[in-house]
Amino acid sequence: MKAFHQLATVQNILQTYPEDQPLHRFLAQFYKKNKQMGSKDRKLSSQLLYNYFRLGRALETAPLQDRLLVAEFLCNTQKSSYVDYYKENWSIKIELPIVEKVKLVKEEYPDFDLKAIFPFTEYLSEDIDAEAFLYSQFTQPDLFVRVKRGCADQFKTELEKSEIGYRELTATTFAFKNGTKLDQLVKQHGIYEIQDLSSQKVGEFFKPQKWDKWWDCCAASGGKSLMLLDEQPNIKLLVSDLRESILDNLDERFSVAGIKSYQKKQLDLTNNPAMFLHGYEFDGIIFDAPCSGSGTWGRTPEMIVQFETSKIKFYQELQRKIAHNIIPYLKSGKPLIYITCSVFRQENEEQVDWLCQTFGLVMEEQELIKGYGSKSDSMFVARLVFQNKLE
Repeated sequence: MKAFHQLATVQNILQTYPEDQPLHRFLAQFYKKNKQMGSKDRKLSSQLLYNYFRLGRALETAPLQDRLLVAEFLCNTQKSSYVDYYKENWSIKIELPIVEKVKLVKEEYPDFDLKAIFPFTEYLSEDIDAEAFLYSQFTQPDLFVRVKRGCADQFKTELEKSEIGYRELTATTFAFKNGTKLDQLVKQHGIYEIQDLSSQKVGEFFKPQKWDKWWDCCAASGGKSLMLLDEQPNIKLLVSDLRESILDNLDERFSVAGIKSYQKKQLDLTNNPAMFLHGYEFDGIIFDAPCSGSGTWGRTPEMIVQFETSKIKFYQELQRKIAHNIIPYLKSGKPLIYITCSVFRQENEEQVDWLCQTFGLVMEEQELIKGYGSKSDSMFVARLVFQNKLE
């Protein structure tokens, strides 16, 4: 597809894209309606759009042609037909380090402001290197897989049969180029889970004991629960979520993994769940809190321009409301595992301080997992334990 046709296609998509839905979902619908677009055309358009959104609010008033040019130059390390067409002297420098490329952009576009890429740096957790985080926004995160313990050799055999390139990070963690179609190529379903590298590191905080009773209270499709069960299969597990449809996804995912023994409840934890949990006490609660998701926007960069800072306060209050309704079910001396995929301190460190002060919890350990240094998501996790449970 010629560069000027690419520009026209992107302009058409942006004019019809409603910013209240994920970009990938809208593109799937758009391509379905425009079947004249071949697979190469779809791939190029998607690349241009995702790179466009990686600019955040930088050069916001510049013409679309220019914004796409800057985005393609900064986000690619290999030849881009769009850059080659509109600015050949940049095309030959596309493999330069990102810091050098930003300098070139600023020479051509003096109004370019790196901070506008992610215009929320004042809210970042203190441990984050803001500059490194900003530069990372130009890079598409990798695809990561967690393999069941003892199944790595079997998994690698399948990969090699299918000639899929990979990096083996640990005995259970593998990395792939984003977009790799593992579900079509690896036949041994149930021995692996798609799970981000930082999400896998969260599991180091669980430390379940045999015969423990655990509650994954905002379980979604069950990724954290599967990791918990892989570490200690002999626990009693309750999973809950607000949405019935996503619990159906959890059932399917557990079935593929061979997990049959668990309890499931559809719960709105902004309300007191006493009538559904009468008599329950847990040796551990995983609170994977609803949050801004700001640590994952490398995968969904359209969120950067859709996000309003007022939502930080909204999520903070929502997290606190849920905490009030789940912590009474935690046994004395046992852990609450607080997790977010946020990089905002109001959802992370400040929230831990509030949890400790409000409920008498003691913070054993916490970590801001800086995925921006490993082409993965950034997440926050804290292990909080009752020393003397408040009644």
